[in-house]
Amino acid sequence: MTTHHLPRRRFLHGLGVSMALPWMESRRVWGDADKPQRDSSTAPTRMAILFAGCGFHQHEWWAKGEGATMELGKVLEPLSDYRDKMVFIRGLYNAEALKGNIHSSQTGNLLSGAPLASGGTIRSGTSVDQVIARKLGHRTKLPSLVLGCEKANPTVHKNYSMLYSSHISWSSPTTPTPLEVYPALAFDQMFKDSAEQGDRSVLDAVLEDAHDFRRNISRRDQQKLDEYLNSVREVESRIERAGTRGELQGWRPTLEEPNIPRPQDGYPQDIVEHMRLMSDILVLAFQTDTTRVCTLKLNNDHGTLRFPHLGVDYMIHHLLSHSDTDDWLKVNQFFLEQMAYIAGRLDAIREGDGTALDHSMILLCSSMLTGHHDATQLPVVLIGGGGGTIKGGQNLDYLDQSDRQMCRLYLSMMNKMGITLDRFGDATEPIAEI
Repeated sequence: MTTHHLPRRRFLHGLGVSMALPWMESRRVWGDADKPQRDSSTAPTRMAILFAGCGFHQHEWWAKGEGATMELGKVLEPLSDYRDKMVFIRGLYNAEALKGNIHSSQTGNLLSGAPLASGGTIRSGTSVDQVIARKLGHRTKLPSLVLGCEKANPTVHKNYSMLYSSHISWSSPTTPTPLEVYPALAFDQMFKDSAEQGDRSVLDAVLEDAHDFRRNISRRDQQKLDEYLNSVREVESRIERAGTRGELQGWRPTLEEPNIPRPQDGYPQDIVEHMRLMSDILVLAFQTDTTRVCTLKLNNDHGTLRFPHLGVDYMIHHLLSHSDTDDWLKVNQFFLEQMAYIAGRLDAIREGDGTALDHSMILLCSSMLTGHHDATQLPVVLIGGGGGTIKGGQNLDYLDQSDRQMCRLYLSMMNKMGITLDRFGDATEPIAEI
């Protein structure tokens, strides 16, 4: 028996596991055509996207110069310590968001660049975080983590569903990714399962598929498969023994279990506590390698948060955004402080010859530049080295360029994660500087 009508399978598959097959006489395709993203001894690249609705103070969102001496507008002052690891980007925009000129129509496709359905109908596009989760999610316990600090609003506002304003992550054009706003439940999602993928033998995970595959190959290839699987088992055993002796040199997460207590049940009434808990959970997810993709929606666009800790309790966030007062500036800086906190936590985690921040990309954006619905350009700032592939201290200006689609940035970020696409949204080329 030398040939069979077999599907063109390159791997044995299990739960979150793929094992490349050796060459066999009874099948003509073998091996892994896709090279691994990075060497196994190097920390993986992670991506976090933070969203703050309603834009920022129109006179205080700016940067001048480059590097560690870059001058920052007052909104960005909380990021001063990270100027050498920061990229400020001016002029990117989302063309589809200009068609509705209202909060929902400017938010629902922020991470996809897709056309939006109006009239209360739900149709957007799969967001960049979920594209990455589909490609890489099998490598971690959770494909992605989708967090928020304000509950979703299911109503309709000026002919557009407010679900667009409430969700930045979309699993499909008609399905917003479930948003977790309860810190305790987000914590449980990460740690309550009985076993993580890393605790399971790769060979055990693919044995069922191997058994099915074995029935459809020649006797000689069956012997070869058995020898191959035995070799894998021996290697796994050796690795396990080396690990108990402390001999492993490859990358390992800096934590294997949480280093913070489980948050209390319920929905935090204190927005300071709420944002800090969600920020800690994001960092913990990266530190334990529970996921490598996370979105954190700090508030809804057209949101109703109040900020009594800032002495700004007389007006909800959305209405406050229509002014450019000192109180609006305080709120803006409070949001940027969350990004600075996450950056600082990641930068304190040593990984090889760098830090977790060096191996991450943290993007902060909004659906409009200012609270006056100006989406002709978007506020964008990026912190982190992307695994040593992003030059920090840059101040980029695309406002006068024709190819200034926000989706170009997403193509660049996906490239850093090892995902190369010919097109995403309305963009066909990544940003060369990122």
